[in-house]
Amino acid sequence: MNDKIRELFPAAKNYTYLNSAAVAPLSTIAVEAVASQLRDVSENGSANFNEWVATKNRAREVIAQMLNVKSEQIAFMRNTSDGFSTVANGLKWRAGDNIVTFAKEFPANFYAWRRIRDDFGVELRLCSERNGRIDLEEFLGLIDTNTKLVSISAVQYGSGFCADLERIGQAARKVGALFAVDIIQAFGTMPFDLPAQMIDIAAGASHKWLCSPEGCGILYLSDKARERIKPTLVGWISVEDAWDFEDVEQKYKPNALAWETGTSCSSLFYGLEQSAKLLLNTGAEKIKNYLEDLTDYLCEILPMENYEIVSSRKAGEKSQIVCIKYGGNLSPTQIAEHLQREQIIVSPRNDRIRIAPHFFNNQNDIEKLVKNLPS
Repeated sequence: MNDKIRELFPAAKNYTYLNSAAVAPLSTIAVEAVASQLRDVSENGSANFNEWVATKNRAREVIAQMLNVKSEQIAFMRNTSDGFSTVANGLKWRAGDNIVTFAKEFPANFYAWRRIRDDFGVELRLCSERNGRIDLEEFLGLIDTNTKLVSISAVQYGSGFCADLERIGQAARKVGALFAVDIIQAFGTMPFDLPAQMIDIAAGASHKWLCSPEGCGILYLSDKARERIKPTLVGWISVEDAWDFEDVEQKYKPNALAWETGTSCSSLFYGLEQSAKLLLNTGAEKIKNYLEDLTDYLCEILPMENYEIVSSRKAGEKSQIVCIKYGGNLSPTQIAEHLQREQIIVSPRNDRIRIAPHFFNNQNDIEKLVKNLPS
């Protein structure tokens, strides 16, 4: 996006790094923030404990601002899977209910619902992939008055397909279903307004497009979702006055904070705060437009005689993830290994090669990738 941002990411100097959909590199400011908290513990023990908590809460506020929600609607988990599992465990299910989702969701947004299917006899309705896309009419056609929850990724990990969240949210709300979204492959690359998109539940994590340390899972619960979902994994900070150790019959917090169980890795939130502030200050719309231009450029110069673009590049469906197929006899893994020998990092995903630039990448990175793709 600009040289100042690129300079913050050593991995962008060491590699042609096009793999933020797997793990994004950390900036120097995030690394220093993490190290500062660890030094604090080393030098001062628990003397500055209140500042650790304050930093976590500041990180929560930045995340909430980026999603246009209230900070008390954000709970920190370990990862995306924890978020969806705690939602699945906390809802009341009955035979006849159904869940609508996409057949090729990342497993973090599948296994929680599969367990509900297996344990409660709930129908799990799966919309198929159609040429790298989700047919929205087909997906919406699976929703009916027995649908208890609709779940989808904002951007698909295996195709880069970007869902029309507001339209799906409208359909879910019409039948009284909760709408859950896996935001991990989109958060940090595009604007979100969860209330306007009618999203009741959002789960994600820090280590992809947020350019933050692994271990900071994010769970958003709307007020409606909080009313319907019980916290099932609870601990000493889940209650209204966590420091009143004598009152063990007190109420749980009335918001998403009831889902936080106890102490966590404080240093990670130092990194998350700084990374999230960098993204917020850069601007989600600006990042989205930049990455759209960068991936459009990739698609323009890709040698189409040897490669097929799987990802939809239609307006409203394209994202910062581009998946391609090779027409030759090398597997995606072999191609990724070949590229890594040239210091180019991408991911093989199923029968595809996934290319995922972020705001520290530039056109030179795209040109180097294309130049080194096997012919």
